[in-house]
Amino acid sequence: MFFLPRMKGLLLGGLAMALILTGCSSAGSDQEQAKNETAGKSVTIAWNVDVGPLNPHLYSPSQMFAQAMVYEPLVDYAEGGKIVPRLAEKWEISPDGLSYTFHLRHDVVFSDGSAFKADNVKRNIDAVMANKERHSWMGIVGAMEKTEKLDDYTVRLILNKPYYPLLQELAFVRPFRFLADAGFPADGRTSESIAKPIGTGPWVLSEYKKDEYAVFSRNENYWGTKPKLSSVKVRIIPDQETMVTAFEKKELDMIVGSGIISMDNYKYLKESGEYVTATSEPLTTRTFVINSAKAPTSDLLVRQAIQHGINKEKMVNSVTQGLERKADTVMARNFPYADIDLKPYEYDPEQAKRLLEEAGWKLPAGKSVREKDGKPLTLDLVYVSTDAVQKPMAEIIQAELVKIGIQVLVKGEELMVGNGRLKSGDYHLNFWNTYGVPNDPHNFVTTSTQAKTGIHEALLGVPAKPQIDAWAKEVLKSTDEQQRRELYAQIFKSIHESAVFYPISYDAMVAIHHKNLSGLKFGATKYDFPFGELDVAP
Repeated sequence: MFFLPRMKGLLLGGLAMALILTGCSSAGSDQEQAKNETAGKSVTIAWNVDVGPLNPHLYSPSQMFAQAMVYEPLVDYAEGGKIVPRLAEKWEISPDGLSYTFHLRHDVVFSDGSAFKADNVKRNIDAVMANKERHSWMGIVGAMEKTEKLDDYTVRLILNKPYYPLLQELAFVRPFRFLADAGFPADGRTSESIAKPIGTGPWVLSEYKKDEYAVFSRNENYWGTKPKLSSVKVRIIPDQETMVTAFEKKELDMIVGSGIISMDNYKYLKESGEYVTATSEPLTTRTFVINSAKAPTSDLLVRQAIQHGINKEKMVNSVTQGLERKADTVMARNFPYADIDLKPYEYDPEQAKRLLEEAGWKLPAGKSVREKDGKPLTLDLVYVSTDAVQKPMAEIIQAELVKIGIQVLVKGEELMVGNGRLKSGDYHLNFWNTYGVPNDPHNFVTTSTQAKTGIHEALLGVPAKPQIDAWAKEVLKSTDEQQRRELYAQIFKSIHESAVFYPISYDAMVAIHHKNLSGLKFGATKYDFPFGELDVAP
């Protein structure tokens, strides 16, 4: 009499098992189908330098867009400056601002299949902090006391002082991103190299030939929405004309980036009507720095003359074809705390000449270059030789300043050399871009106080530098919003009046692609390349 109920139970159990197996089979089939649908959906882009070793904890020569494809942060920077969850699903900040507790997602694995847990977060942050001097430009490094594991999915950062931009700095492309245990070198130190670039991001470096190409394949273990593409190939093409020719021959599917091709070439491709083109919202400020610690630009009057001596609007419209907007201040007014009234240095060559006369630089009869104590007013201008925008701007600056009696010697350098000269102060004029979001404005004022950043060195000849440094240190630990606004206003006003930064234009990313591509969407920062939603028509 117990036979029928037992048989019923067995039948129900068998049916349940069949449904489970069918469900598993269906889920596996769906995954396989999705994989098959994206198979072969690959795009090829070009970049002007090698992508580098992709150590998440170091800087150049690794390229930020490539690092951002492979590695992820705890939190992300979204449109409008909002900090949103990424590898951490939520967090709490203590009332005194001295501890941040992060609750990690439970569904994240690295591209090699290993689990992402609190131990890994602590190991990576400890590795970054072991190379503390290298990262001293970041305020978070000076404020961090230690990292604690509370459980497998909870970590706490303990600070030695309040530091309000901590979440913004955790969203940076580097160095606070996460490498799998298998990616660490044998000695556990990432300050020199890594064993292999293994991250949690949507892409995996699957093939690489230095200075020729890098192939990024979709990470099939990715916890988030997987890309529609199966792979992205990055060809290294230093010459922009060669790059444009390769694009026209359909050897490239897309050209994307800032300064990757000249605006003339962008306009030419756009006006052909054969391609899809797009520009992002302004992301950074394109500037050149006037060295206040090296004569003759150590003289404020000379720096002011340079500010007035260049027809900025004409230069921007000529080089960027009107795609970039003329900048009047080093921080765009839509950036946090930068919406203050600062009087721009307007183009006024006669005023520039009067300032040079006042500084003692006279124009001898029959000469085009001013002199003082028998020495000509000669300045050197450094630009990055591979940057398609800096070179024509350098030539225009040279032509403009000679009109007021300043001789400018332009010199194209490799990126590392140009940056090295900026940090050592071996220049009069040197191109530099602000960091943009999520770094600014706090990172701008941080680097103004930190040695070997280039910005600190450029300001060393400014009498108000000690006061600027004091304000900068105070604003970064401020917990009062009104006080913070007042301090930022004082900093920006003083730096603007020092005439050390010549803001040129508000820089944006451009993209050009063939019509078989769709889904182009720029990210919130200049390092979020639009590969996530990009698709290729069959």
